[in-house]
Amino acid sequence: MEQELAELDREMQAPDFFTDPKKSAPLLRKRRGVERQRDTLLQLRRDTDDLAGWRELLAEGEADEEAVTFVERLEEELGKLELDLMLSGPDDALNALIAIHPGAGGTESQDWAAMLLRMYLRYCESHGFEIDMIEEQDGEEAGIKSATFAARGDYAFGYLEGERGVHRLVRISPYDANSRRHTSFASVDIYPEVDDTVEIEILDKDLRIDTFRSSGAGGQHVNRTDSAVRMTHLPTGIVVSCQNERSQIKNRSTAMKVMRSRLYDLEMKKRAEEQAKRQDAKKEIAWGSQIRSYVLHPYRMVKDHRTKLEIGNADSVLDGGIDPFIEAWLREGMEPDA
Repeated sequence: MEQELAELDREMQAPDFFTDPKKSAPLLRKRRGVERQRDTLLQLRRDTDDLAGWRELLAEGEADEEAVTFVERLEEELGKLELDLMLSGPDDALNALIAIHPGAGGTESQDWAAMLLRMYLRYCESHGFEIDMIEEQDGEEAGIKSATFAARGDYAFGYLEGERGVHRLVRISPYDANSRRHTSFASVDIYPEVDDTVEIEILDKDLRIDTFRSSGAGGQHVNRTDSAVRMTHLPTGIVVSCQNERSQIKNRSTAMKVMRSRLYDLEMKKRAEEQAKRQDAKKEIAWGSQIRSYVLHPYRMVKDHRTKLEIGNADSVLDGGIDPFIEAWLREGMEPDA
């Protein structure tokens, strides 16, 4: 590992290294990841030296709370190293773009989409990710019609990638006068946020750009000019909207960045599907399939349909506590037949 860091450092010493972002950015990301793994391994080696002493104390019955604390810390460091090994994909270290859309069902599904938005925002906040809301369209009565935000921080995409899919909610609807049980669906898409170091060719003739007025909560106008931008990539049908900025130029720039990320993600999906076919993968790649159910009535439980993990504290999950699901998905990805 030290040799790998030394080789990376030699490459970074090239005179033109920092003047060529396409070369420097990937290497800098790789170095940060290797350095993090190195530091964790060094700490584990130090702990291994201490372990012999703790074993003697345990054998003599002299261990106390300090020993318990040591074991807990050791388990935490082993878990951190395990996650580092899981997050080794080419895009795992990148920032993430999260897009949420309600399914059919009007207000009920739009409210569910807003609940998911809150869940992911709380998760990102608790993990120290920087949040940049790119686009949010409110529903007529409640909830949202759509929302897109960026989560920026180390390995944001690697952690959140597994949240891509359809999320299902079962509850007594607060919008039903007869208090009947409803099932709602919403889709979550996760994209790696690519930067200028990734070459994505977008031809002007392939884009249609429309402008409209930004609207905020309750239909209030953020401004009275057509500053919001809707960008459509004609060959693929991908549509991106941005209304976060008051300036049309800034909204257009942000929309283009999101469009590049969407097209990059589409290309990565195609490559993954082709690779799965070549390898006769045991598990089907279904990017839009239902991945998780959140049941609030007649019992309270959240179940992941891929890993079979179930958590009874649904309120904690909806408050951003999705780490167990993320870690279970990452561990399953490490299995030989995953």
